Amino acid sequence: MKLKVTVNGIAYDIDVEVEEQERPTLGSVVIGGGGASAAPTTASVKAASANAVVAPLSGAVARILVTEGDEIAEGQVLLVLEAMKMETEITAPHAGKVAHILVGERDAVQGGEPLIELA
Repeated sequence: MKLKVTVNGIAYDIDVEVEEQERPTLGSVVIGGGGASAAPTTASVKAASANAVVAPLSGAVARILVTEGDEIAEGQVLLVLEAMKMETEITAPHAGKVAHILVGERDAVQGGEPLIELA
């Protein structure tokens, strides 16, 4: 394979030979959690049931942005989780009404734990 590299304004043509090596395949990697099932791997909110909004990861509830009885739109931010000094916005999976808020601000939650029930 030929590459062109520029260093300090001077262009160099380089021939690179790539050797094929057998690479080990990795199985599933689970970080933390012990015997519990793993939390979803994306930050998008998935409902455990049609009406439950669950935590996609473990963390602490930083802010709750809705109240019970609020009409909400699909994709609306419902609350914010903080994990390892990073904030993750938890959004509504569908339009509806907030039936119950199951957590409070600063509560510690586990991945997969229900946070809000929608009607």
